[in-house]
Amino acid sequence: MTKTDLLERLAKSAVDVDRRGTWPDDQIAWLSEAGVMKSVIPEQYGGNRLDTQELTHEYHDLAKACLTTCFILTQRNGACQRIASSPFEEVREALLPSLAKGQQFATVGISHLTTSRQYLKTPPVQVELSEEGVTLNGQIPWVTGASAADWVVTGGTCSDGRQVLVAVPTEHPGVEIQPFVQLMALTASETTSVKLENVTVPKALLIAGPAEAVLSSGAGGAGSVTTSTLALGVISRMVDVIEDQSSRREELVPTVDLLTNEYNTLKKDLFALASSTGKEQPADATAEIRQRCNSLILRMTQAALTMTKGAGYVKGHPVELAIREAMFFLVWSCPANVAQGVLNELACREVSFS
Repeated sequence: MTKTDLLERLAKSAVDVDRRGTWPDDQIAWLSEAGVMKSVIPEQYGGNRLDTQELTHEYHDLAKACLTTCFILTQRNGACQRIASSPFEEVREALLPSLAKGQQFATVGISHLTTSRQYLKTPPVQVELSEEGVTLNGQIPWVTGASAADWVVTGGTCSDGRQVLVAVPTEHPGVEIQPFVQLMALTASETTSVKLENVTVPKALLIAGPAEAVLSSGAGGAGSVTTSTLALGVISRMVDVIEDQSSRREELVPTVDLLTNEYNTLKKDLFALASSTGKEQPADATAEIRQRCNSLILRMTQAALTMTKGAGYVKGHPVELAIREAMFFLVWSCPANVAQGVLNELACREVSFS
């Protein structure tokens, strides 16, 4: 399957994926058929790793076609990237070849180590190290596709404050996947929590650590360019809608031109930031791009609803879906400075990233 065919299939089925609200088996299979599952895995493990610019383009186009499928992919890719960047060859050799072939599925559950539940005094997942391996107890708060996954890349905190990152087999005794939650949008991602009770995995499945701030190196931190790219993909989908409306209603042209120009500028700036980051992405620049994406996706979807009128308000209309999807970016991997920027804009206050 070509990537063009993939995008067409995903776009045609996106509303149905949302309507059904269950795991999109077909769409995940299509990703594998089109070679997308190889995109973040090094060649020596059977992958075809894209550079940052290529991967950003891929995420943009996939999110435009179907945000739910693309979001699932980012979580799977996040797991693969963590494994691929591990200093331990044993875990790379054990997991990456089957992941590249699409024979197994991995997901990631690390939000409790970054933005989620950091206010808790007791770590959500506690870790004990021994000769037997790594023992985990606690609850991973947000895991996408846990029921479909063979592996969850997750982490926890030792009593001395150091952290580890490990690959946990979902069929391991003591792993209890909770029922997935009903979300405003993206319910089909089957995002849920995972309870860990005396789960001991061998040291061969250790990905990183023990170390302080084990996630300080690696891809896709809170508010990363990847998150913004998915928002930009949804915005692009709505650009098509409003341009179609303005082609039939001349009075809309000035407004559509303003919004489309803003999208084009934002896309240029986002891709420039992504391509300049073989090293760590500058926090201020990343936050500014994220805030601009959040702002534009809210305004663009509401503009599309205003232009499509009652038709866009009907359940199952692409605009209605996009409006709900836009809300996702107010909560997904949204660091405090970006959240405050949203609130400042809603309160008509000046947005600052200093």
